[in-house]
Amino acid sequence: MTRALPALLLLGACVAPRTPAPPPAVAAAPVPPVTVQPVAPIALQGKPEQGGVAFGNAPAGATELRFGGEPLRIDGDGRFVIGFDRDAPPLLMLEGRLSDGRTLSQPVRIAPRAWAIERVAVPKRPGVTNAEFERLRAPEVARIAAARATVADASGWRQRFMWPAGGRISGVFGSQRIYRGGEAGAYHSGVDIAAPAGTPVTAPADGVARLAAADKPFTLEGHLLIVDHGGGLNSAFLHLSRIDVREGEQVRQGQRVGAIGASGRTTGPHLHWAVKWRGARVDPVALAGPPPGMTLRGVPVVGD
Repeated sequence: MTRALPALLLLGACVAPRTPAPPPAVAAAPVPPVTVQPVAPIALQGKPEQGGVAFGNAPAGATELRFGGEPLRIDGDGRFVIGFDRDAPPLLMLEGRLSDGRTLSQPVRIAPRAWAIERVAVPKRPGVTNAEFERLRAPEVARIAAARATVADASGWRQRFMWPAGGRISGVFGSQRIYRGGEAGAYHSGVDIAAPAGTPVTAPADGVARLAAADKPFTLEGHLLIVDHGGGLNSAFLHLSRIDVREGEQVRQGQRVGAIGASGRTTGPHLHWAVKWRGARVDPVALAGPPPGMTLRGVPVVGD
């Protein structure tokens, strides 16, 4: 005979335990989107063209600016200058970084220029070099490179440049000869001003005399003077008959720094004025404007 289990035990075996109800869902507060303000493009003043110059202001908070992959020198108020080589490519990038982590990437389109090209029906003469020339030239090139390797804390680059001498423009920047067979000669890297020997040469802008070959002329440049205007810009004055400033001396715009001559490799008295921004060769006209009252091979030079 089977013994009956208590009714409560039988009921307990058939009823599942109660599961507590989950708490009501709480809606998560919406997360506002993070808005990062883009860096406004830098407005460049001047002409972004081959052989030209342009000026700009770095954005507030900029910790670094680079042009063409190379760092830019920025003044305390954010101003900077850029020079475009005679053979600059059509596009280079202006890039930067701000203290808040934002970055700038701005294309700079560089307009081409039509250079004065002269085609001559004669072959290019081979350059004449010898051991003695190389022995003399090597230390001269080293001095020129060293003079241009440093940048003075000068503000002449911010000034409107003036022409360093008066006379006839006998050679223009960027001109080049193409010889028979299509071989190109070296292009003219500055402006030539033909005038009598002894004609005063003045500083086109404030700066520091970085190289003054006053005692012994260089084999090609003759008595050479290089003035650093700051910002990466420097002027070179070739074939001088005398130099009136010393290396390291501060010079002021309009100050006499030398005189026109025919020293070095030249066919007559003239001033070759060349401007470089770091490694880029720049047309002096981009800084000083058309030469007032001067003539270009007998033809008056007029502005735009």
